[in-house]
Amino acid sequence: MYELFIANKNYSSWSLRPWVLMRELGIPFTERGVLFTEGSSYQSFRKFSPTGQVPCLTDDGITVWDSLGITEYLAEHHPGVWPQDAAARAWARCAAAEMHSGFGTLRSRCPMNCGIRVQLWEMSPALSQDIARLQELWNDGLARFGGPFLAGEKFTAVDAFFAPVAFRVQTYNLKVDEISAAYVARLLALPSMREWEAAALADPTREPSHEADTKATGTWLEDRRAVG
Repeated sequence: MYELFIANKNYSSWSLRPWVLMRELGIPFTERGVLFTEGSSYQSFRKFSPTGQVPCLTDDGITVWDSLGITEYLAEHHPGVWPQDAAARAWARCAAAEMHSGFGTLRSRCPMNCGIRVQLWEMSPALSQDIARLQELWNDGLARFGGPFLAGEKFTAVDAFFAPVAFRVQTYNLKVDEISAAYVARLLALPSMREWEAAALADPTREPSHEADTKATGTWLEDRRAVG
């Protein structure tokens, strides 16, 4: 049985990727939630992850860290992780890798926090560029492979890699074109995404550094999370 180590669902965008992928594909796993600790979680996460980071997957003595590494490991054992069509598969891998290594301004200026709504103080040129590239990617995939998901009819790993962006669009009310907005709504409506969000909203835990990161971006309009 797979064990997937993740952190707080309000904040951990990297954890969401393999979690939502496995949920949507019906791949059984045991969830191991380990909370972020104030200051640094490195030492506590080192108990199960060689990098001291999440997510981390274990499978019968095999440890797989990094969301992209986990995705490829799952693809070796389960159908449907990547599209069957070669062209769609190549596109999906490139788009997922771009998300994995890029969009630094979006990550830093719009940190994931599922339970709040924020009005950004500034839309910088760099953030606008990241959002424009997202729309370009999404429009390309949806048009090229016919939707409703980025690489065709079925949810695959490339959609999982953009799942945290859907929460960011919702949290910060990021303006995207109509096609992109419909795709975001499609992701947010997935059963797995609704399950993740419900758990995030029910969690009263607050990690100070993640809270501070979000407070540095804009005015908080609403906090929908449970109060401990």
